[in-house]
Amino acid sequence: MSRMRLFINGGFGSRLRRFSSASFSLEKTADTQHSIQTRTLSTNMDRNYSLNFDNLNPNVKIMEYAVRGPIVIRANELKKELEMGAKKPFNEVITANIGDCHAMEQTPITYIRQLLSAVLNPRLIDDPSTPRDVKAKAKELLKACRGSVGCYTDSSGIELIRRHVVQYIEKRDGYPSRWENILLCGGASDGIKNLLKLFICPVDGKPPGIMIPIPQYPLYSATLAELGITQVGYYLNEETNWGLDVEELERAYEEQSKVCAPRAIVVINPGNPTGQVLTKENIQEIIKFSQRHNLFIFADEVYQHNVYAEGSQFHSFKKVLMEMGEPYSSMELASFMSCSKGYMGECGLRGGYVEVINMNPEVKTHYLKSVSAMLCSTVIGQICMDAIVNPPVEGDASYELYMKERTAVLDSLKLRAKMVVDAFNSFEGFSCNPVQGAMYAFPKISLPQKAIEAAAARNQHPDVFYAFELLENTGVCIVPGSGFGQKPGTFHFRTTILPQPEKLKGMLEKFRTFHLKFVDKYK
Repeated sequence: MSRMRLFINGGFGSRLRRFSSASFSLEKTADTQHSIQTRTLSTNMDRNYSLNFDNLNPNVKIMEYAVRGPIVIRANELKKELEMGAKKPFNEVITANIGDCHAMEQTPITYIRQLLSAVLNPRLIDDPSTPRDVKAKAKELLKACRGSVGCYTDSSGIELIRRHVVQYIEKRDGYPSRWENILLCGGASDGIKNLLKLFICPVDGKPPGIMIPIPQYPLYSATLAELGITQVGYYLNEETNWGLDVEELERAYEEQSKVCAPRAIVVINPGNPTGQVLTKENIQEIIKFSQRHNLFIFADEVYQHNVYAEGSQFHSFKKVLMEMGEPYSSMELASFMSCSKGYMGECGLRGGYVEVINMNPEVKTHYLKSVSAMLCSTVIGQICMDAIVNPPVEGDASYELYMKERTAVLDSLKLRAKMVVDAFNSFEGFSCNPVQGAMYAFPKISLPQKAIEAAAARNQHPDVFYAFELLENTGVCIVPGSGFGQKPGTFHFRTTILPQPEKLKGMLEKFRTFHLKFVDKYK
């Protein structure tokens, strides 16, 4: 096998594709019927098109994104059927498949929306109801973007906001930062993709490889497949609350170095889909491993505000790297932040930043050139990031309400994290690690043998079968663990903790009732 890839998604028509004979064996679970229909249509009509299925970029064909896969498509169909008066065993579809806070009725933070409103409609700056600090910041930001949010900005983002990001990082970590190392992007996803592109180059005759955690956020598997970069998966340790074992990192690195050249490692902290928060000691071990193998570190830290468990604390990779001193403090590192998560949950505004440190100067020149080809990220997203990194401080007119709302959101998420874990651990055949941070639970489930056989009869992965049955009977939409990766022979799923407490309580009760019937049916 000349190239190793991990194909993961939830849906129909799975066929095993392996990293290597000794490594990951995960089923691609795309909807076979849909694929056959699409392929048949393509065969009948392609002769009229210069771009057809047969000459389509093969990397685009193989990329999958489980979070918005066939189960979610079916969930959307069910919503429409309910709207048209169809009778179902439920009266609403609960989309617990994606970390979309406001879609789950989270109230927007007043300060963020007031600032956005003022820059979008400058007449509000003179409105008596607009707080004084919001007026001052709106004027400052409008001046920084040449008077209107309708203007292009520098490709890397508005300098003033990048300087505010620096202040945020320095306050968080206690180490210097430089605004020239900050790039504002259209959500963390854009920043991650733009950086991954730089690694598309063979090394010593081998294709490039990027180490990613298993389970992982499907952005990585999808993007690497699209870019034609080899995926080097390393398993998180479920027995140690999804920690990272250096022995496993070494195993994955050594095994896959035979077929590719691993060049970077991705770490998601707090974890998605697994909800763990790494200890400082674990981060130190990862940094030492990365230094031994000359790996560029991707620190996906978009959930840094989402830490709930007693004794858990967020430690940024940059801070730990700097504390360790040389040779570690000179390592190449990119850390990512977003306005989509945290207490703000502004997913649709597409704001984010990346801080890149210790990058080769020549490489950085070409990196900035590559970013400039996209002109700039959305200015509203940039300003949303400013609201997050430069929030009201004590004495500001907006401070009291801002702190009240911020605290209420995080306290409620902490409560919901416990509700989910307690419920799943009370189900027969379930085990669920504590949700220390982020917005998700990733419970393990033991499925009856007859259910596994029923899944095989439908040509489905067992956890996909379970997820479809859950959706059709309760309206609860989750993502099968096979969409994120999991150890062979184990079954999981990811659910968000985002439904508001009363709705979450009802969702968990639906889950309990369904699961009891499911086990009884297939026992």
